[in-house]
Amino acid sequence: MTRTPRRKAYGVKSAPYVFLVPATLLFLLFFALPIGYAVYLSFRRTEVAGLGLGKGARQEIWAGVANYTDALSDSELLDGALRILGYGAIVVPVMLGLALLFALLLDTDGLRARGFSRLAIFLPYAIPGVIAALMWGFLYLPDVSPFLYLLDAAGLPRPDLLDGGPLYLSLANIAVWGGTGFNMIVIYTSLRAIPAEVFEAARIDGCSQLQIALRIKIPMVAPSLILTFFFSIIATLQVFSEPTTLKPLTNSLSTTWSPLMKVYQDAFVNNDIHAAAAQAVIIALATLALSFGFLKAANSRTKQGDSR
Repeated sequence: MTRTPRRKAYGVKSAPYVFLVPATLLFLLFFALPIGYAVYLSFRRTEVAGLGLGKGARQEIWAGVANYTDALSDSELLDGALRILGYGAIVVPVMLGLALLFALLLDTDGLRARGFSRLAIFLPYAIPGVIAALMWGFLYLPDVSPFLYLLDAAGLPRPDLLDGGPLYLSLANIAVWGGTGFNMIVIYTSLRAIPAEVFEAARIDGCSQLQIALRIKIPMVAPSLILTFFFSIIATLQVFSEPTTLKPLTNSLSTTWSPLMKVYQDAFVNNDIHAAAAQAVIIALATLALSFGFLKAANSRTKQGDSR
């Protein structure tokens, strides 16, 4: 009896690596390489030699950490960071609170039109941020705003929705309106993954819908809440399109209102790409530090809860 020779498993073992090649190349070309180039630019600066009239008068030299020290002492960048903290203090809790509330309501037994309601809540997320900012911007304008018209009809004072304190609420409203649906889907998906036997046991023990939501559903979707909070922090620190789109409608929004707007202003208006690169690296490191710190704190708290 003759034995058939074994086929070499080399092709099978190497197949996953072959499929990873396109993703790896895209990651290197459009993610790792731009980041590396930005870090490289952040350590250099342009120097003008002589009168700067001849060809080659501007030369790029090594600057060390000078761009970073200038960025950390830049009052406009620091003021923008403070504004973003105030903006995030409004956006993150309101958006996640509404997302959790909508997810719990959609998960209620006997709810009618569940699919339509889920789609209606999620639909604003599908609208690009620039379009959403334009739409809300015209709704905030005093001449065309239906909100101010209703206040006039009721004899109430008309606030300027694009100035002062109301400006933060107006910008936060755009982010909450557009981001609640995405976070709701994440939390709702986690709720649907909870076994039905858990709820049946709670009902047998006499728990009401409110008690089930507070004592079972919310604790069991805590990982999803942590994930949505993580995404919300990153999105808040990178806010750019909403204030940039609303800027032509009001004088209260400066060109450096947010840190990313300051980076854009230095890179493409002031033509100081090296300072902009250093600022971008600082923003990325701050985002990484805040995100990592939050995840570490959440994981340690989860481990403490499990040990109990």
